[in-house]
Amino acid sequence: MSYPLLITTEDIPRFTALNGNVDVDKILPFLLVSQDIQIQNYTGTNLLDKILADIAGGTLAGNYLDLVNNHLKKMLIHFAMAEYLPFAAYNIANSGVYKKSSENSETVEKNEVDYLVEKERQIAQHYTDRFIAYMCKNSSLFPEYNNNDSDDMDPSDNAFSCGWVLDKYESDLVDGYERRDIT
Repeated sequence: MSYPLLITTEDIPRFTALNGNVDVDKILPFLLVSQDIQIQNYTGTNLLDKILADIAGGTLAGNYLDLVNNHLKKMLIHFAMAEYLPFAAYNIANSGVYKKSSENSETVEKNEVDYLVEKERQIAQHYTDRFIAYMCKNSSLFPEYNNNDSDDMDPSDNAFSCGWVLDKYESDLVDGYERRDIT
């Protein structure tokens, strides 16, 4: 079954540090998950469904094409990379889970992979901040953005996510990020 994608699997190695020799089939599940979870979280169900239908039908144009090219692609590339990195060293087969290695390479520590994942998330969040700011000013161009049914996901207008928040009087920084409300 074919599922429309906002980006191609070639976009990830083209715009990240991922080596171009990586089998794109290894990236595809993480790309789909990121599009379905992260991108839909910010676009809402109806807007994402409209864009994907236009892509599938070959009719993506105008403001929607600009939205995909200038915002959603950049977000998705880095969200997908953040999802892929923790699994990059592993191969899951019928006989079990294996960690890949090469005789000329050194396996990195978990904290190093976590650092790379966090850097990709920071980049994705930067593009998400820009997307949200754009949508706050231009949501009237996309009627599907605020037109979701009760079972659909409404778009989130908060790109900042963490497990905890410091009291405002103690600090305006949370996990190294400036705390701010987007209205």
